Amino acid sequence: MSRLPIFRPRMRVLLPAVAALLFSVYCPVSWAQDYFVTYSHQMEEPDNLEIATKGVTQAGGPGNQFLGSALELEYGVKAWWTSELYLDAQSTAGESTLFTGFRLENRFRPLLREHLINPVLYVEFANINESDKTIREVVGHDGRGDLVPRNRRLEKKREVELKLILSSNFKGWNVSENFIAEKNLKAFPWEFGYAIAAGRPLRLLAGSRNCSFCREKLFAGAELYGGLGDRHSFGLHDTAHYLAPLIKWEMPHGYAVMLSPGFGLNGNSVPVLLRVGISWEIGQITSRFRRP
Repeated sequence: MSRLPIFRPRMRVLLPAVAALLFSVYCPVSWAQDYFVTYSHQMEEPDNLEIATKGVTQAGGPGNQFLGSALELEYGVKAWWTSELYLDAQSTAGESTLFTGFRLENRFRPLLREHLINPVLYVEFANINESDKTIREVVGHDGRGDLVPRNRRLEKKREVELKLILSSNFKGWNVSENFIAEKNLKAFPWEFGYAIAAGRPLRLLAGSRNCSFCREKLFAGAELYGGLGDRHSFGLHDTAHYLAPLIKWEMPHGYAVMLSPGFGLNGNSVPVLLRVGISWEIGQITSRFRRP
């Protein structure tokens, strides 16, 4: 009987996660977003720096097992402006480990007061190669076939991504909708996608006693996301879609972990995408470098 291959992630991919665990002993955690794919209208606090590491792998999908990871540095420039840098890498069993590129994201909130629907404008520039497997969203005709090609330093992809983010808070619930438009700067058409999410803490008010696993420390929700074709073939034909429940646990001493299994809804989707995230926040970063 043949032995099943065992996936052992390479150290260069695991270093961001290990650093996150060690550094989080000294830095309290605070998630600027409560979802993996969908954005809400919550912005980073001005002058706060959030550091996060997020990983994704597949179960039952095509090709070799992989681990895609992103190290995220998010900074609150203004109350209405949040900027973020992503450093992407991936490791595929039996192949290699690659640094696949970087992304620079900016989010702008035109209306600072809370409204029934809160819009946010999102602009991102990505300089990555075709081996990137972070799967931060699904657009166009992205599908399971995109994960099959073997690792190699393929042609660079320079892309611009725009999102219209609409988000509402109501009786403890957050409901967010994202419409995504992405364009490879070469001669490729615009590609479109969507992401919808809803979630809430399991209890809105904290209890009278301090505990590690209380309901108010748990945030539960779900995401629905997928592609909408491109400019020449807009719609659901030959696209992939996922439904992903998620849970976030605010652990003692400021730790937090978020987990989400995403289930493919059609034959063009990977059967299961498993996501995990760790994050922490450093408050008032520039004041730490000033003299008393």
